[in-house]
Amino acid sequence: MKKALMVVIAATLVGIGATPVEAASTAKKKPVATKKKAQRVAAQFKPGKLARTKASRQVEPKGDPGQLALNSSAVMVQDQTTGAILFQKNPDAVLPIASITKLMTAMVVLDAKPDLAEVLAIGDEDVDTLKGTRSRLKIGTLLAREEMLRLALMSSENRAASALSRHYPGGREAFVAAMNQKAQSLGLSDTRFQDATGLTAANVSSPRDLAKLVDAAHHYPLIREFSTTSDGEFIIAGRQQQFRNTNTLVKSPTWDIGLSKTGYINEAGKCLVMQAWFNNKPIIIVLLDSWGKLTRIGDANRIKRWVESASLARPSAG
Repeated sequence: MKKALMVVIAATLVGIGATPVEAASTAKKKPVATKKKAQRVAAQFKPGKLARTKASRQVEPKGDPGQLALNSSAVMVQDQTTGAILFQKNPDAVLPIASITKLMTAMVVLDAKPDLAEVLAIGDEDVDTLKGTRSRLKIGTLLAREEMLRLALMSSENRAASALSRHYPGGREAFVAAMNQKAQSLGLSDTRFQDATGLTAANVSSPRDLAKLVDAAHHYPLIREFSTTSDGEFIIAGRQQQFRNTNTLVKSPTWDIGLSKTGYINEAGKCLVMQAWFNNKPIIIVLLDSWGKLTRIGDANRIKRWVESASLARPSAG
């Protein structure tokens, strides 16, 4: 009876095309296949991947200000010709501006109509004791006032800016007073200065004010030239040394920049102001309090794409 039952079971299995061993093996393999499929599905929808996809869509705006996702805390994008505000984010926030200060320093220096060929010396008074920043301009370095101005604007040399203010008629105190008087004359109601370098967090302004400051500085040919020079060689203590612009965008073939200045101290974060040409129009960009290493550059590129795509999206006349 037992043998007969076994024969019946074997016949049934043969009839469905499987041996007992195969049936058992198949039963064991099914959960494994299901697990692998689940793993593949999970891999396709990882949270990080989804987040990156959303972010990439946000940084390709099509003219709608709501789609312009910027990481700088305070921003102003303005048409320099018409004064129209194209984009703003916390435009009235009063924040430290770090070395953006040097644009005002340069204007005050040039307004005094000094002898640009006069040789100035870096002294003990020009050493940064506030932040402890380093400089390749050693004490005793001799440079023409014009070279000091170029280094202050191109490479954001703090000792050069300090020396320029110290050699101003009436000295450093008179220079800072002239900076604040200039700010008032330009209608910069949120702007205050306490030194010529920007190393102090007491030098403050707002994006709205800085757009006016950039526009005013753009009227000075030497400021335009020196702030957009990508690099230069200087004779320092008898040796030839190369200095580079702190804004890497000035040497980019895709950018047409008419004025540029970067800034950074801990209290200010990374800052950048520029005048640049997009679609044959001069645009002023102000970016304040950008904490990421490349955030201000990334934001500038996002603004460029946004302005250009917005112009291309407009229907042509006729």
